[in-house]
Formats: sequence, C-alpha cells, structure tokens
Amino acid sequence: MVARRHWRTSAVAVLAAALAACAGGCSGERAGAEEAAPGGDTITVLHGAADRLVRAGTSKAQTSMEMATGGTRVTIRGSGVYDYRERLGRLKVLLPEDPAGAREHRPITELLAPGALFMKNRGAGVPADKWVRVDIGTLSDGNLVTGGVTDPYAAAEVLRGARTATYLGRTEVAGTPVRHYRGTADLALAAREASGVNRGPFTAAAKGFATAEVPFDVYLDEEGRVRKIRHRFSFVGGQAKNPVAVASTALLYDFGVGVDVRLPRGADIYDGKIAEK
Repeated sequence: MVARRHWRTSAVAVLAAALAACAGGCSGERAGAEEAAPGGDTITVLHGAADRLVRAGTSKAQTSMEMATGGTRVTIRGSGVYDYRERLGRLKVLLPEDPAGAREHRPITELLAPGALFMKNRGAGVPADKWVRVDIGTLSDGNLVTGGVTDPYAAAEVLRGARTATYLGRTEVAGTPVRHYRGTADLALAAREASGVNRGPFTAAAKGFATAEVPFDVYLDEEGRVRKIRHRFSFVGGQAKNPVAVASTALLYDFGVGVDVRLPRGADIYDGKIAEK
C-alpha cells in the first residue's frame, strides 16, 4: 500500500526534475486531394495513421520533450523500440544536464505497456535493481507528458482527434520522402475514437491539461506511416504553478525491426516509499 500512496512522486519525477532545472475543416496549399492525402481526404488519412503503424508492426523511436517555463527551456530525450501490435515499448530516457553541464542522474529505462509505465534507475531511494510501476489510469495527463516521453502509439492516436489540418507539401525526414500536415486535435474526440488502451488516458488528459486542443505537425511517408510527429501541450503539474508549454516530438524509423520487451516480474517491482526532493 505504501507504493500506491507514493505513485505520483515516482511518476512526476521525470517531469519535475526538468521543471526544477528550469527554476534553476481541412485545407491545402492549392494541392489536389490525391496529392495531399492519397487514399482519402486529409482528416481521414490522419485519423488512420495509428492503424498504419499497427500494420507496420514495430519501429525504432527517438523522442524529445521540450519544456519552457520562466524563460528557460530544457529537453528530455529518449531512444528505443516500440511494438505497435502489442503496445509495448522500451526507451532509455536522458534527463537534462544541471546548470553546470553535468548529468545528475543515470539514464532511466522506461517500459511502456497497456495501462502501465515502468521505470528503472529511478533514484530517490529506489534500489538500482528495482522497477517503479505507475498506473497510467491515475495520471491526469494520461502519461502524454509525465514520463518525459510520449508513447509513440499514443502520439499517433492523438491524431484520431484531428479536427482541422492543412497540407503543407512534400519534404524529407531523415532522407525519407514525406507529406507534411499541420493541424489541431481535440483530446476529447481522440478519446472517443481511440483504441481501448488509450481511451481512458486521453479522457483524463482532456480534463487534466490546461486545454484539450493539441496543435500538431506530422510527417507521413508514402505508406501513410508516421515518420515524425510533434505535439504541443499546455500542462499544469509537478512543481509548476502556471501552465508549462510542452513540445513532444517522436521520430519513427526502421519499421519491422525486432522488438523484445519483457515486463518486470512482481518481485522486481519496488514496493517501498519514494523519497521526495
């Protein structure tokens, strides 16, 4: 029971550490419908982007989460792999450097699973060989921000709430030809249209964020798969008293890569108190 009482301390620590560092309808550019959205209109294509990731199966991912408060900007970075069919991912997360340029914490390993977030190398009194488990259903942001990374599949499912989108033309992402779209998604709509695993978290986020409207930029390849996606959230939580501007970016590549994510056994999950800083 102690671990349950202290879930929030463990969960918001990634975000809080960064914030503490700070304190220290559719339209196009006169392009035809086929050019802007092969296989359907723009909104329909965006709504189906997550399904195309499921068909792709797996990928590697690089993530970044930028937070701005008090005129200072910090970035949390992550890299790893994700299985879109099983909704399982493994990411190594790097917290920002301290003002002197040194890292105060070893990289945190995060396992993303349906309904849960697991963190290792958490610090704050947690033994190095133990995991901290966080119930995503208890997070007011649906874990779109709290873990310091946005689950790649959840990032794509936010697009199910796209209400407006503009086609900005062709470009490249890491050498891959893509189509660039910019628009706004509504988290309440995304919650209604999302898969079961994200419906509850998105509903919580729609109520917990400063606004349920989420501006986005997304780059889709010729198969309609997300290659890069960037969301801008307005978050209130952790040590912040005022809304914090958060920009979450995911870069997806090497589709079909082998992914083997094994969740911790019960004996490997820490059930003690998380030290507060």
